[in-house]
Amino acid sequence: MTDSPRSAAADTKLDGAVLKVAGVVVLGAIMSILDITVVNVALPTFQSELGSPDDPISYAHVAWTVTAYTLSLATVIPLTGWAADRFGTKRLYLIALVLFTGGSVLCAAADSINMLIAYRVVQGLGGGMLMPLGMTIMTKAAGPQRMGRLMAIMGVPMLLGPILGPILGGWLIDVVTWHWIFLINLPIGIIALVYAFFALPKDSPRRSESFDFIGMLLMSPGLALFLFGVSTIPEEGTMTATRVWVPMVTGLVLIVAFVLYSFRPKHPLLDLRLFANRDLAVSVITMTLFGAAFFGGLLLVPTYFQQIRGEDTLTAGLLVAPQGLGAMLTMPIAGALSDRFPVGRIVPVGLALIAAGMFPLTQIDVDSSYGFLLSCLFVLGLGMGATMMPLMTAALRTLTDQKVARGSTLLNITQQIASSIGVAIMSVLLTNGLTESPLAEGAIASRMDPRIAEQLGPEGVAAGLADAAGAFASTYWVAWGLILATLIPALFLRKKKLEQPGPDAGDSDDKVKAPVLIH
Repeated sequence: MTDSPRSAAADTKLDGAVLKVAGVVVLGAIMSILDITVVNVALPTFQSELGSPDDPISYAHVAWTVTAYTLSLATVIPLTGWAADRFGTKRLYLIALVLFTGGSVLCAAADSINMLIAYRVVQGLGGGMLMPLGMTIMTKAAGPQRMGRLMAIMGVPMLLGPILGPILGGWLIDVVTWHWIFLINLPIGIIALVYAFFALPKDSPRRSESFDFIGMLLMSPGLALFLFGVSTIPEEGTMTATRVWVPMVTGLVLIVAFVLYSFRPKHPLLDLRLFANRDLAVSVITMTLFGAAFFGGLLLVPTYFQQIRGEDTLTAGLLVAPQGLGAMLTMPIAGALSDRFPVGRIVPVGLALIAAGMFPLTQIDVDSSYGFLLSCLFVLGLGMGATMMPLMTAALRTLTDQKVARGSTLLNITQQIASSIGVAIMSVLLTNGLTESPLAEGAIASRMDPRIAEQLGPEGVAAGLADAAGAFASTYWVAWGLILATLIPALFLRKKKLEQPGPDAGDSDDKVKAPVLIH
């Protein structure tokens, strides 16, 4: 049943069958990740077109189109590992594509903001399953010896989503209407459905595991409530607001209760016993700090270009492109190296590049040259491409067939929580920094309203923009500090080559075999 070391070492190329499966997963991931970022650019449009001059919609209200999608993702992700084991990845992946594509069409048909928010929940139910299922499918198709190359492929949509989302959203809104940021998913979804139906191998799931209802009642609402509270922090401006701390504390209590309970059932909703695997545990800790720092910092750059430099949304999105170019250079290299060398020798180099690219941004001001900023973003991209996929490779490579679905679910939940917390932290720090200056918010508003510029005068606008740029620089100090902190757990990543999944990947439950998801 097991290959010899010689044959395993020889089988390192990505053959046509594996690349065909990878194409299915990348299509689904592109839809899911793009839709997280493409909506951000449409929020002002939702305010004007779904409201009216007599009854305008507040920014906090339309922001729920983003929050509802995120909460829906967080609710369904914990269920994905069990459902993949029980029903098979192909069947579940097709269902996820139908839910996401159907939800996209419903969103395009919405004629009120509340209807759009409700339809975003439907869309998120499908989107939340696409990423962990995609990681499981690719992991099983490639095997441990080709994991690095496959994770590099998976990283393409994860990387390009935050970059292309604002560009695509701005272009569609300018050229046609906001409805097309959702309708564009219809042809892609149909292609992905047909492609997946024929390309993915047939499932042969065993319906042996019982569903952990108690775990679901604790974890899914706990995670949703916690992320709701975190997502509300920027709107309220403080963690002491009732709308923030009540759901956060309630969610944390439910999550802690789930952690204590999850070691009792044989097949819990989330298998926290996987943290006995040293590689996965260290990778998750590193991923948590990295996700909070990097994705929180990612929010700041396009906002700086728009608010401080006065660029429109499309231009701001284009100016972020060097980061994607940098990552596109290093990601395939890091993927190939991850198949040859231990990731403990790759990830610290990537984090060092991120730290080097981010430190100059702590000195950003209102007159920083675009050449300087784009160079920093390019170096950040180089580091990101050498960090994210090797981390996922390290976590999943040592898991046995029975554990891959649960491991990928844990990774996706970690990334979702970390990025949400990072975005909330950076948003609150930036908001508080802007409100400390009496001129900063007025100077930013003057970019859109010439009357405010006349009231402040040239000197007032200049002083306000300088203070606002200082708030961005101060926030980047925190992001840079988090990146440095990420280097600590990264030093504990495995530095010796593993040819096959380690013995700690399994546990006593391996005697009861869960189904192999791809044959």
